[in-house]
Amino acid sequence: MLKILVIHGPNLNLLGTREPDIYGKLTLAQINELLQKQAKTNKVGLKTYQTNSESEIISLLQQAKGKFDGIIINPAAFTHYSLAIYDTILAIGIPTLEVHLSNIYKREEFRRKSVIAPACVGQISGFGYRSYLLALTALLDILKDKK
Repeated sequence: MLKILVIHGPNLNLLGTREPDIYGKLTLAQINELLQKQAKTNKVGLKTYQTNSESEIISLLQQAKGKFDGIIINPAAFTHYSLAIYDTILAIGIPTLEVHLSNIYKREEFRRKSVIAPACVGQISGFGYRSYLLALTALLDILKDKK
């Protein structure tokens, strides 16, 4: 059975109330529930974490080596400057997909640059909560193609 790790970055615990016109009305718990449902349908193990700490994200990524087949990460604000997360994704060698609820390329200039994307197999943004569901579908396809 494939195992997928989902990491939600800073402030995503505020979903549902945080700028719903940008990030949507679903809570993080509701998004995780939709992901679990999709994972179950696809007979995939899925573990989700949310943290506001860059160092905790790095630890989660490092601990994933040998335990997970793929990673979905929404680095949130860390997207734009965390070379440490970038380096860790490269170091662990696990196919990783970057996700954003909003279309970062339609937002403020500073949000349009991801230093993490080049370490990932792809990036999905702008589809609200569906970005996560699309990411899971894409990542599963990528992992099945690898076998």
